[in-house]
Amino acid sequence: MMPTLPRRDEPFSPGQTALLLVDMQRIWLEPGLDPGHPDWGADHYFYRQTREVVIPNQQRLLAAARASGVEVLHTIIQSLTEDGRDRSLDHKLTPIHIPPSLAEGLPPAELAPVGDEIILPKTSSGIFNSTNVDYLLRNLGIRHLVVAGVLTDQCVDMTVRDGADRGYLVTCVADACAAPTQARHDIALKAFGGYCWVTDTATVEARFQALGRVGGA
Repeated sequence: MMPTLPRRDEPFSPGQTALLLVDMQRIWLEPGLDPGHPDWGADHYFYRQTREVVIPNQQRLLAAARASGVEVLHTIIQSLTEDGRDRSLDHKLTPIHIPPSLAEGLPPAELAPVGDEIILPKTSSGIFNSTNVDYLLRNLGIRHLVVAGVLTDQCVDMTVRDGADRGYLVTCVADACAAPTQARHDIALKAFGGYCWVTDTATVEARFQALGRVGGA
């Protein structure tokens, strides 16, 4: 007989759950820093959405995860070399290059790693393609991968699909992600929704808090 398969929205498991923040870096989040969008002012949809919705929601997720013993990981777009010779061909062609010495390439203070939280530099849209995150997650015993970040229709999309293909139960926190437009965000969620459980910050926050209660029992 076939074994009973899990649901994508099955309860998170203590010691087997991780929160991954994707590309939450100053260069993308602070107006005037992104060389690809010099025309975007502080009132652009993306900056308003990340400032007013996404970052506050991620702060809630981080607080609940840290208080409940949920593993927290961060990924950022960053070359390993100052001249970017190690980056992917796609990043060379785009071009995207954030040297390791660039302070603006790090997360903003309110989302910065705490303690020994793992931060992984990548030079591709998909973290599974250009880092050892799969190896790390398996070493950590992770089954449930909770994803939030930017851009919904690019690096978040790749993370969700690749994570699902590698056997993780992936959750995407919709209101803790953003794309340059609301339409792009919504279309992306519909497109990759079959690979994950799409839910909201309040639901995941409550689940993290429940894990803390279980762990403290």
